[in-house]
Amino acid sequence: MKKVIARVIAVVPAVILQFTWYYFAIIGLNKVLNGYLANIIAVVFAILAIIFVTNLVSKRDESAYKILWAIVIVAMPILGAILYLFLGNKRTGTKLKKNFANTHVDPASIIKIAGDNADAVKADDMRIGQSLHRITESTGFPILKADTTRYYPFGENMFHDMVEDLKKAEKYIYIEYFIIENGLFWDTITAILAEKAAKGVEVRVMYDDLGSIGTYSMKDVVGLAKKGIKVIPFNPFIFIKTQLNNRDHRKIMVIDGEVAYSGGVNIADEYINAKEVFGRWKDIGFRITGEGVISYIYMFAEFWNAYSKDKIDVNLVPLPEKKEADNGYILPYYDSPMRSEHTSNTLFTEMLSLATDYVWFYTPYLMLGDALFDAFIRAARRGVDVRIIMPGIPDKKMVFRLSRSYYKDLLEAGVKVYEYTPGFVHAKAFICDDKVAGIGTVNLDYRSLFLHFECNSVFYKSDIIADLKQDYLNSLKECRTIGIEKKNIFSKFLDNILRIIAPLL
Repeated sequence: MKKVIARVIAVVPAVILQFTWYYFAIIGLNKVLNGYLANIIAVVFAILAIIFVTNLVSKRDESAYKILWAIVIVAMPILGAILYLFLGNKRTGTKLKKNFANTHVDPASIIKIAGDNADAVKADDMRIGQSLHRITESTGFPILKADTTRYYPFGENMFHDMVEDLKKAEKYIYIEYFIIENGLFWDTITAILAEKAAKGVEVRVMYDDLGSIGTYSMKDVVGLAKKGIKVIPFNPFIFIKTQLNNRDHRKIMVIDGEVAYSGGVNIADEYINAKEVFGRWKDIGFRITGEGVISYIYMFAEFWNAYSKDKIDVNLVPLPEKKEADNGYILPYYDSPMRSEHTSNTLFTEMLSLATDYVWFYTPYLMLGDALFDAFIRAARRGVDVRIIMPGIPDKKMVFRLSRSYYKDLLEAGVKVYEYTPGFVHAKAFICDDKVAGIGTVNLDYRSLFLHFECNSVFYKSDIIADLKQDYLNSLKECRTIGIEKKNIFSKFLDNILRIIAPLL
């Protein structure tokens, strides 16, 4: 809380200055227009409201999103149009694009280094191969051969291995997380980073400025800088800007180009169950070696270069040693609100459409757009075993209630829903037909699927798939099975309202 208050104190003057400038600009303009500014503004925004609503209707977008903004704009033409300009027009990444424009790290270079195995996957399973190749076309990241994979059913398992790998670092360490918080987890890692930096290892850390607003501050950054550790915030929150909504929700750790970690685990003590917040924290992650590490190097470098003057030249970064790998395939990629196609939303929809036996999901939040919602229902109705594991103890009660509002339609279609009784599920994963699985940072909610930067790895016929499946079966033993709940008129009305505002939550 102290960090939040300190940050608010730091940001408020800048925001006041921003609005003061707007105010005096409007006052001056009103004088020039002889007091008719209000009338002109009303006419201009009424016209904009009509343009925005007609533009919304014509967009290929989620109907919940379009309905929400249409209601806001029609009900409050001036305020609604302003809010839509700042938060809702899907151009919130425009300024971010400028940051990335001159620092883009082209993942197509990975194909030159390691090749692309789309044809090999298509030869084995054409339908899955087509879906995975579409990800490459959308993001630029190729299908690579998987080397060693290690699955972690809980954050504390991953924490132990992270520490051991960090101690072995000799060249560089790249760390990128949505949340960093001082405590056992981060303090242990920081001590190793400082030791490595003192020995000449290049250490770079990036965190999301808004995601860590209550847990990390510039004082912490300065402290790391004194130890030789390079630290930058992603998309810093200073003024009220249109890209405020686009957060870096990715979790990446790369060590010497030999090892990469990712998954749902942030760097805070609840993620390794070193402290209890909402019961036992169920989160998952993975460790990979081999060609897949290259993709994570490129992901990190692109985002680092967008916000740091101290650029990373990927052509000079040591990469994994080339070796034969026979553990199936891996396709690491990241989602971006700056792309026209929402990759993970498309991927999940595709997996539900091609499954013949089962599709199982872990997710902490359940706020589905129309296409994905329908895909769940269609898959279950044609006889596919569709399951979702949700938290038994919520971290956000309103969001949990909204998530539960989707249960009835899903359950009636035959989808099986479970809630993890020991605590909060923060895991994000899917597994399909024993052939393909995805583990990453993507929640089944609007923010993850459409607004945030996320990262995910899709595995095809890799050992990690069996490990994920066994963990899922183990988790089911600690879950309660959800049945259809009868609700009164008031509850139904409240759920409907929450469904309308879901894109904002």
